[in-house]
Amino acid sequence: MDALSDVLRSMRLTGGIFLEAEFTAPWAIASRVEPEDCAPFGHVPRNIVSYHYIEEGELRLSLEGEPDIVVGRGEIVLLPRNDPHVLASGPDVPPTSSHDLILPPPDGGLARIEYGGGGARTRIVCGFLGNETPGDMLLSFLPPVLRLDVPSDHTGEWIQSTFRFASAALAGGGDRSAVVLGRLAEILFEEAVHRYVAALPEGERGWLAALRDPAIGRALALLHRRLDRRWTTEGLAAEVGLSRSAFASRFTDLIGDPPMRYLGKWRMQLAARRLSDTPDPIARIAFDAGYESEAAFSRAFKRAFGVPPATWRKAPAAWPKEGSLRT
Repeated sequence: MDALSDVLRSMRLTGGIFLEAEFTAPWAIASRVEPEDCAPFGHVPRNIVSYHYIEEGELRLSLEGEPDIVVGRGEIVLLPRNDPHVLASGPDVPPTSSHDLILPPPDGGLARIEYGGGGARTRIVCGFLGNETPGDMLLSFLPPVLRLDVPSDHTGEWIQSTFRFASAALAGGGDRSAVVLGRLAEILFEEAVHRYVAALPEGERGWLAALRDPAIGRALALLHRRLDRRWTTEGLAAEVGLSRSAFASRFTDLIGDPPMRYLGKWRMQLAARRLSDTPDPIARIAFDAGYESEAAFSRAFKRAFGVPPATWRKAPAAWPKEGSLRT
């Protein structure tokens, strides 16, 4: 398995679909997934990826600081950091808050929006993906918007029919359909990320580009697959067939951190997630994160997240949901 697939697998994404909407031109809405949108699915994730699947028609997506994009039937747009955005039938239409337009779901089905001026019709399905990794590296390095043209893929017809079937069943109160659509959105997110990384220009630097480098990509895959191993820079270099100096130089050039500092950050992220998700003893988590003592781990954790592990475990949702580690 390649390094990117390992990282995507480790994210443990969950998701749901919470809204279907029908618009008629002219129309424009200000949109963002809010905590109450996620609540019916059990909890509010630390990181939210919002998405829109266009079933019919087309729309214009506007995001501050980014060029507008027009997306059409069968396409899906994903916002890895859930940035506020505007969906519209065209330019220069004043937006209305989407949450002011939501109609209560009938009989436990999907919430709906029906809005617009009576012109050309656009129908969309809105949902979210989420995970609990603080300062998630992949989400922090992705662009604000990912676009996936589903019909261009050989599975496009199956994906579209699955969305249509599951949306209709969910509107009638089918809980199983929500699980199906959540998993489908997860697959599409992974595909969109793979396509984005594959399309990065030659000579690109950064964490995502490093996943394509034969040696550094293999090193990243090894680190993510065997986090409990007591890695050294020399050991990693030997695994990928480079000298220590050549490996360390290339890794740092592409990633921005030396190998062991990168490993420390990633281990700390996973340790924070285990503290949130499991009753595992802090001493065990410290050992698995590469620390010889609980005290040393606690000091490092507090440097990274601002609070000691025991405090994090008591109320993880109270700590920052965005931003990178301070390690």
